[in-house]
Amino acid sequence: MLSWASSAHASFVGYFVSSTEASLNGNNLIVYTLTARFDGPSDTVYRALDLFTENSASLEGFWHKDNHGDVLTNGVLSQEFGTWNPRRTGSNSENRPYDSYLTIGGIARASNVTQVEGAWFDGSKNTPRVWDHATLPMGNGFSWYTDESSSVFLGDEVAQGRVGNSPDVAATDVRLGQFVLSQGHEARTFSMSILFRGGYSLSDDEQYGYQVGSGSFTLGDPVPAPGAFVLALAAGVICSSRRR
Repeated sequence: MLSWASSAHASFVGYFVSSTEASLNGNNLIVYTLTARFDGPSDTVYRALDLFTENSASLEGFWHKDNHGDVLTNGVLSQEFGTWNPRRTGSNSENRPYDSYLTIGGIARASNVTQVEGAWFDGSKNTPRVWDHATLPMGNGFSWYTDESSSVFLGDEVAQGRVGNSPDVAATDVRLGQFVLSQGHEARTFSMSILFRGGYSLSDDEQYGYQVGSGSFTLGDPVPAPGAFVLALAAGVICSSRRR
C-alpha cells in the first residue's frame, strides 16, 4: 500500500525497508536499510524525530561491527558492544556490511555529518546514552539530525540529506539507518517522523517552510528472494507544513 502526503507542498511518499541476508563468524544475519522516499528531485531531510516502539524488547538484539572506542572489542561483531554513530563504523568492507547505525542521508563513513540529540537517556538509570551503546535508548522518543550550517550553505548538490545523496539506494530515497538483526527474529514495528523541505534553498524555506512527515515501518522476517527487496511500506503517512 502506498500512502500519499496530504499537504499541498508535501512530497514525502513513505518509509521503505529493504533487506539482504548475510553471514559472519557463524552468525546468520539480516541487514535492513531504512529510507524515506520522496517524489521531488531535490527534497531534503534534516531530522528524524521521535523513533518509538511500544515493545521495549524491540530496542535490543542489534548487531554492531564498528570502532566504538574499546580497543579490545573494536571491529568485533557483537550484540553487546557498539555505537549508532555512522562516523565510527570503520572499514567499508569489513565492518559496514554488518554494522547497525543511524544517519540522515549518506552512508556510514568518517565524513558523515549526522548528529544525535543530547537527550538520549537510559529509562532506568537516567544517564546519558549518546551513541555508544549496542541497544537503542530505553524510554523511546529520540531523534538525530544533520547540522544545517554544514549543509544549507554548501548547496543542494552536496547536502547529505538530499535525495540522490545516499549511496546504494534508490535516487528517490534518503537513507535513515541500517539495522542488523539475527535471521528469524520476531518482527518489530516503529513509528517515526522526519523534518524535511521540498526544494532546497533559503528562498524555498521562506516560501514553503519545513514539513513533517510521519509514519511507521516494520523490521520483519525475511521473505526468500535474491538480492535486496522491499519488506515494508510506511503506514498512515501524515505530512504537514511547519515554519521554523
